Amino acid sequence: MGWEIGNLCYVISGLVFIALLGFGWIVSYRHFMHPVLTVIGIVIIGVALRSCRARLLRKLGMLVYLISSGVALYFMTGSVLAGLAGMGVWFLLPWLELLTRVRRLRLPLNNKLQHRFPPNEDHFPNADAMIEALEEAGFEHAKNCGWDWAGASQSYQFFWHPEERCVAAVCFCQQAKITFSFVTISSRDLNGFMWRTSNYPFAQTLKESPNVWHNQIGCGVATVDAMLASHHYFISLHGACHDDLCIPCPDAVEEDVEADMRSQIDYNLECGLIRLTGDGYFRYSFKGLFFLWKQFVKDMIRLC
Repeated sequence: MGWEIGNLCYVISGLVFIALLGFGWIVSYRHFMHPVLTVIGIVIIGVALRSCRARLLRKLGMLVYLISSGVALYFMTGSVLAGLAGMGVWFLLPWLELLTRVRRLRLPLNNKLQHRFPPNEDHFPNADAMIEALEEAGFEHAKNCGWDWAGASQSYQFFWHPEERCVAAVCFCQQAKITFSFVTISSRDLNGFMWRTSNYPFAQTLKESPNVWHNQIGCGVATVDAMLASHHYFISLHGACHDDLCIPCPDAVEEDVEADMRSQIDYNLECGLIRLTGDGYFRYSFKGLFFLWKQFVKDMIRLC
C-alpha cells in the first residue's frame, strides 16, 4: 500500500512539473504563437491522450486540458497568475454543488433498512455476473433490502459465507439517471473490529469509525476470488488472522448495517464534520464541506 501511494505521489509530482514546464514554455514563446490556434492545438493533444487506453496517458490528457484553460486565460490577460488561476479553478468547481445541494441536505440519524426487491439488473452492468460468481464461490443468499440515502436509492443483496467468515453485499445505487453497482466484503473479529473490502468507485463521504479497517480496491477488481484474496491479505497485513474472525449471523445482517451506520454518524459528530438539526436529522458542517471537497478532488485525480 505504501509503495502504491509513493508511486502515486511521484506520478502526480511529475505531471505537475510537466504542466508548469509546458506553461512556462508557452509564456516564453507567446509573441511567436497564434493564441486561438495554440489553445486549439493543446486541446487536440488532450483529446488524443484521453483516447488512449493507458491510464497514465489519460491522466496526462486531463492535465493537458488544465493547461489549455490556463493558456487561454494567459493569452486573454497577459498575466501568468491568471493563467495559473485558470488551471486551478477546475478544482474549485465542486464547491458549486457543495454550497447549493449538499449544504441543504438533511440526512436521518437512524436510517432503517426495508425489505426491497432487487432492481432490474439490466441497468447495472456486471452485477448479475458478480452475484453468480458469489454463489459459485460458496456464498449463500441472506436478505434483500435497501434504503434511500442522500437522494440516492440503494438496494442490497446480502450473502454470507460461514467458512470464509464474511458477509458480501452487492449494492445497486441509483440517483436520477446515474446507476452503478459495487461489492463490499465485511468481516468482524473477536475484538470488535470490522474489516471491510470494497470496490466502491468513489471516496467516502463520511469518516470511517475508529474500529473499521477499510480496504478500498480498484473498481476494475471484479472477480470474487480477487476480492477475497485482497480481503484476507489486508486482514493479515494488520496483524489479524482467520481464526480471529467471527462467524456471521445471516439473520442479523440488517441490524449490523444499521448499527454500523449509526456508529459512523456518531463518530463524525464527534469530529465536527456533521451537526444535528434537532429533528432527528443531521447536516454537514462547514468543516464537513471542506472534507467533502477534499474527497471530490481525490476522485477527480483518481478517476480522470
